[in-house]
Amino acid sequence: MDQYQASQKWLHWLSAILILGLFALGVWMRTLGYYDSWYQTAPHWHKQMGIILLFIMLVRLIWRLKIKAPAPLINHKAWEVKVAHITHYILYLGIFTIIASGYLIATADNRPIDVFGLFSMPVLFTPFDGQEDIAGFIHEYGAYALMALVALHIAGAFKHHMIDKDSTLKRML
Repeated sequence: MDQYQASQKWLHWLSAILILGLFALGVWMRTLGYYDSWYQTAPHWHKQMGIILLFIMLVRLIWRLKIKAPAPLINHKAWEVKVAHITHYILYLGIFTIIASGYLIATADNRPIDVFGLFSMPVLFTPFDGQEDIAGFIHEYGAYALMALVALHIAGAFKHHMIDKDSTLKRML
């Protein structure tokens, strides 16, 4: 198999858009003052979209376990393949860590997370002392670390496309 399946491509790009959008929204939310009209609304959207990302990432993870990715191209060096695999695992770990810490922030007040009025994510753990602060630290700095990995991921794709002139990027488009 030389190409990723259409479902893999859609899930990849949908999660990429959500991750970048959630990061931008999170950074912007930090600039809001208490009396800003978006002070209550923006976190509500951030939480809801984070839950949507959780479900998409769970589907991606299941898909990744069931459907193998295309084999590396023959011109890929062994170290490139190893770095790509490690980066992908760390990306998944980072995304799930950020989602989990966001969940802990949102449920620190012992209230479930409303998702578009359709359902609620229940509080699964009894809140602990300092939960919001600890989870907030992990969430914020984890998001910045994730963006560094995303930049590495994008740089690798463009390196393959523009320097190596291989079909690595085209297989995901």
